[in-house]
Amino acid sequence: MSFGEMLEMVDILKRTDYDGKKAKIMAKVVKSLRKNFGLRRSKDQLRKQWSDLKLREHEQYRRIRRVLQKSK
Repeated sequence: MSFGEMLEMVDILKRTDYDGKKAKIMAKVVKSLRKNFGLRRSKDQLRKQWSDLKLREHEQYRRIRRVLQKSK
């Protein structure tokens, strides 16, 4: 996943306060990524990417959060 795609995913999930259990929110992420980037991923793949981003890729997650804070 590119940085822009992850930025879009994190933006939607943070805005809606996603906790891993709301299927409608993940469907919105799938739809947005497909529309904006042509990226076809399943909800499970994106859920795993979100989990990995928060738990294992701390530096990249911090970078994304900084970018989102600057844009608001």
